[in-house]
Amino acid sequence: MRNYELMYIIRPDVEQETVQAVVEKFQGIIVNGGEIVKQDVQGKRRLAYEINKHREGTYVLVQFKASSEIVNELERVLKITDEVIRHMIVRDVVA
Repeated sequence: MRNYELMYIIRPDVEQETVQAVVEKFQGIIVNGGEIVKQDVQGKRRLAYEINKHREGTYVLVQFKASSEIVNELERVLKITDEVIRHMIVRDVVA
């Protein structure tokens, strides 16, 4: 298993319960074969530039350990989730 870092931005017009449901959905995918090291829901913040006519979004940062199959599944689900307006998964290289 390798270390990864995931950052995703949820649309600002969704309810708080929906934000929690989206976070739990991605937690479930990661825990199914990996482990979450740290998770931080950073709350609503202003975007640097407009994305899909949204000026702000709810930022979530997750550090986790998983295999590449889990990361591929996570990437697939992130792409088709309507509440997520932007995401990025990077491999965390420990020096």
